[in-house]
Amino acid sequence: MTSQSSSRIQKFSHFLAAVMMATFTITIATVPAAHAQASETILYSLGNKGDEPHDGLVFDASGNLFGTAVDGGATGRGSIFELSPVTGGGWRETVVHSFDYSRDGAFPIAGLVFDKAGNLYGATSAGGPGRNGGVVFELSPQAGGGWEETLLHNFGGSGDGINPWAALILDAAGNLYGTTTAGGGLGGGTAFELSPKGNGDWSYKILHAFNRSGGDGRFPYGSLVFDAAGNLYGTTFLGGVEGRDKGTVFELSPQAGGEWEETILHSFDPGAGDGADLYGSLIFDAAGNLYGTTYGGGLNANNGDGTVFELSPMAGGGWTEKIRHNFNQGSDDGAEPAAGLIFDSAGNLYGTTRLGGSSAYGTVFELTPQSDGTWTETILHNFSANGDGSEPYGNLIFDGAGNLYSTTALGGAESVGTAFEVTP
Repeated sequence: MTSQSSSRIQKFSHFLAAVMMATFTITIATVPAAHAQASETILYSLGNKGDEPHDGLVFDASGNLFGTAVDGGATGRGSIFELSPVTGGGWRETVVHSFDYSRDGAFPIAGLVFDKAGNLYGATSAGGPGRNGGVVFELSPQAGGGWEETLLHNFGGSGDGINPWAALILDAAGNLYGTTTAGGGLGGGTAFELSPKGNGDWSYKILHAFNRSGGDGRFPYGSLVFDAAGNLYGTTFLGGVEGRDKGTVFELSPQAGGEWEETILHSFDPGAGDGADLYGSLIFDAAGNLYGTTYGGGLNANNGDGTVFELSPMAGGGWTEKIRHNFNQGSDDGAEPAAGLIFDSAGNLYGTTRLGGSSAYGTVFELTPQSDGTWTETILHNFSANGDGSEPYGNLIFDGAGNLYSTTALGGAESVGTAFEVTP
């Protein structure tokens, strides 16, 4: 997974001061990974209707699953698919939309999000009318069947971001927020907002343009997340304090004049055992702590195996980091988590790793907090090459019964990806 980015940074002195306040602690879990008897089911093996899904799935109100496929579809430029449960067992696939590059974008890496009315929103990483920077689109279900597509934004104008990889998020007012991995004027990508005007049009605003230099993060691949006060949080793959350049966690805070101010909460430093290189998004716990994954780094940094980390706000300002798990594929653990995490109601964390596990094709894992402050890992599923999926990049979701769902980019009957269910 590679990309480029470009950006601009405002109020550099503010976030640099915050960087200097950030601290981190290495917390080592001494309990080796356990292997639970979880059950995995391949719901569907993808094929030429759409292949290589790189993000997770979303449920609609009727229990159907929707996802994006980077390749395949009618033109080979990617598609949106629906999986519907069939009476008596199994799932049926329907291609909801096929992309056509210069007409409406191509190669949708990002996942999808529903609004309250049942409309789907997403982004393509490339293509679009006359620009090739990707698009933001809306798909609206029609009374007679099918879906109608509307392009909300075409990336690639002067100073604009390009190449969005992350799923969009919605606020309560129906505004969309997302990131681009490149563009923005200074080489590091952007965070943006799209707001409905009420007449079918949408207004577009760059909230922050990341700077390739100067201590800012760059290349934001993950989705954004809101806190209760309306601040946005996200990650960058690279950038941060000079001399580290291995990624950041940042906050964007709305200001009275309509601008947004960036604060770097943490710059990753793998030379000190910290994680490095972030693809995934963040998640809050009930106490306001942030959790995420790094693709590399950690105490097994020679293998680039990655970490799970926690960032906690300090009473006097700043944030402190704790490493909650160091992945180590040399011990049949997972490696290189590219997705974010999800909590269950009991406070356990779940995620996927792209590689590692007993067959080296990736894992689904659970992390359980212990009374002594450590976290114990359980491998719920090891992916294998024999008809199973492999290389899961996407986020997990729960259904109402506590089963986990996501996709793999490869593997399955056609070797181009699967949608799967894991029952812990």
